[in-house]
Amino acid sequence: MMVTRKILVGLVGLLAVSALSSALDRQPASDYHARREKLAAKLNGGVALVFAPPEAEGPNDLYGYRPDDNFYYLTGWPEPGAAVLIAAERGATNSSAARPYTEIIFLPKRNYSQEQWTGPKLGPEDPKAAQITGFERVESLDSLRDELVKLVPGRSTIYTDVPASGEDSNSKAPLLWLETANAFPVGTSYEDIRPLLGSLRTVKDVGEIELIRKATNASMAAQLAAIRAIKHGMTEREISALLQFEWGKRGCERPAYAPIVGSGINSTVLHYSDDSGTIQNGDLVLMDAAGEYSLYASDITRTVPASGQFTARQREIYEIVLGAQRAAIAAFQSGVSHLQRNQANSLQDVAMNYINTHGKDLHGQPLGKYFFHGLGHYVGLNVHDPGDYSVPLGPGMVFTIEPGIYIPEEKIGVRIEDMFYVDNSGKLIRLTESLPQAPDEIEKLMQSH
Repeated sequence: MMVTRKILVGLVGLLAVSALSSALDRQPASDYHARREKLAAKLNGGVALVFAPPEAEGPNDLYGYRPDDNFYYLTGWPEPGAAVLIAAERGATNSSAARPYTEIIFLPKRNYSQEQWTGPKLGPEDPKAAQITGFERVESLDSLRDELVKLVPGRSTIYTDVPASGEDSNSKAPLLWLETANAFPVGTSYEDIRPLLGSLRTVKDVGEIELIRKATNASMAAQLAAIRAIKHGMTEREISALLQFEWGKRGCERPAYAPIVGSGINSTVLHYSDDSGTIQNGDLVLMDAAGEYSLYASDITRTVPASGQFTARQREIYEIVLGAQRAAIAAFQSGVSHLQRNQANSLQDVAMNYINTHGKDLHGQPLGKYFFHGLGHYVGLNVHDPGDYSVPLGPGMVFTIEPGIYIPEEKIGVRIEDMFYVDNSGKLIRLTESLPQAPDEIEKLMQSH
């Protein structure tokens, strides 16, 4: 039976809308609009121009196309090749007319041949494009140059992800094309937009925290399954595969970062990612692994004994690490505490002091030198989310607290990493509260299967 092109195009368009509605757990369009308005308030009358990356190809396509964090933060738009222009309100001057606040999303024209390989996409001509994207104005990417000419007067500032020397970025090729097309008037300058967006992304809204919670719940279930499954004789890769299966079946699209499953001496290597060793009886197994749900990350680490029971020395080191985390939690004050070392009211310094005053190495020296990474970091659309570390921790901030001790000489590596956020009242909330931490709880869990 023959199907006309018009009907076929309509069916593909319907599939596109259906795919968009089910692929990601997107926040309401009003949330993304609010972020764009907050960004505009930081532009000093300038213009923001942010690009989505093109369709992923080759080795970067391992998990399929993933939107750029900053682009998605501003738009909630998951498809490749788009651009967003945000022009701050600007009063009239002697050389230019007044300009109201303006925001436009530019979509590439549909390529039906390519869509046979990559799936249906939304085109700018679709009558529901504004409703689907959440933008009042949706234009063809081909019209970007003309819109810039209209909206950007002379001696304006364009905020974009300006690539450093030798660095690639989403804006590099498009800006070169626009410059060649004389899209910018004389005197136009560029400013890096990333610090502005990092400042905005420091504080999460309610919808973001809920997505991080979903990523964390799925990741906790995966960690529980792995803890129950661990036995000596298994490979690290078996445990890594189990973790990814468990959070995947709970809605995570991909790992939030390369999973780390390190046993024995491998537990002392911070970013060990081979996951190729065989777990031996008597080993500690460090699992730093979590999934990403609707592009939002989680970050969790648990350390467990392969035999199901800690040795006396392993338990001693484990309890010092756990004590350091608890000391940092107890010291937390909303609007006062900082995450990094050598800052006022530093939680890192609290944890380091605890480790240095509890226990010794085999040579009688304090253990602080074996804790050589940061106490924590922001988490959001990226597992190491950009943010302003100079400001004190406060409501809406999501971060890890993850002290560790790594002693290669003893083949002991212990890290305990949990997810936290600060609620509107300033209370520190542990998102990973239901995942066992205490050594007795870990042993009971391992021996219950």
